[in-house]
Amino acid sequence: MQYQRKRRRLNAEINVVPYIDVMLVLLIIFMATAPLIVQGVKVDLPQAEAKALAEDTLAPLIASVKSDGSYYLTVGDSPEQSLTQQELAVLVAAHLDLEPKTPIMVKGDREVPYDYILQLMVTLQGAGAPSVGLMTDPIKDK
Repeated sequence: MQYQRKRRRLNAEINVVPYIDVMLVLLIIFMATAPLIVQGVKVDLPQAEAKALAEDTLAPLIASVKSDGSYYLTVGDSPEQSLTQQELAVLVAAHLDLEPKTPIMVKGDREVPYDYILQLMVTLQGAGAPSVGLMTDPIKDK
């Protein structure tokens, strides 16, 4: 009896199972990281009652916006003066070059549209402000 040896045919197919596994892993990674990628201005909001600035800190730069969209900058006790966004950015950048640890506060009326506050904060960020605080009125006891 003679044994015949079967010849195997070559298989020229591509095994796509590993590629599907890689794609699923990438999909999961992108789904998990997408909510973490947010464009915006970093604002450190207080988690408790707002407290006044310590007396030993430098006089803050107070950037204000009124409901008509006009911007103002107050340094210490100096009077407010109306400025454009570009003028405000130049003044803040110059002040931060001299005193980099100067706190920057944003003050706005309750009626100011959110867009005006956001544009002011973007301008301050572009001028080199490392962080920006929001000014509030203290809660009045009823």
